[in-house]
Amino acid sequence: MLSRLPVEDHHRRLLGQLVRFAISGIVLTIGCAGGYLALATWGQIQPNLAMTISFIVISGIGYLLHSHWSFKDHGSRDGQVTRTLRFLTVNTIGFLANQAFVWLLVEYLGGPEWWPVIPIVFVTPLLTFSLNRQWVFS
Repeated sequence: MLSRLPVEDHHRRLLGQLVRFAISGIVLTIGCAGGYLALATWGQIQPNLAMTISFIVISGIGYLLHSHWSFKDHGSRDGQVTRTLRFLTVNTIGFLANQAFVWLLVEYLGGPEWWPVIPIVFVTPLLTFSLNRQWVFS
């Protein structure tokens, strides 16, 4: 009978982190969009300001969710200030990547508004997962 390889355990943990990150991401995305819509429509706040406020609030919640659940038992938990700054940097990179997808696909190429949704859903989460796992919560 073959014994389990340590690589299998590593892959299982990685898959667990990816699944938890995906679940967290869905919750955070819905929260960000809902916060934006509530502020922009009911709160009558200028849309870009509404998105910025929602992004900042959700980033704080995201930090807590990812550090205590998505990446639990991964890496050390020292250097909270450094980890927080890194997390904010990664979130900003994700935010800028999404803005770049919108600009490139809609503004520059003249595509429909739904085009950027594809890389926003499939590229940005992989980018931020990798950065969070390797740099923020390592």
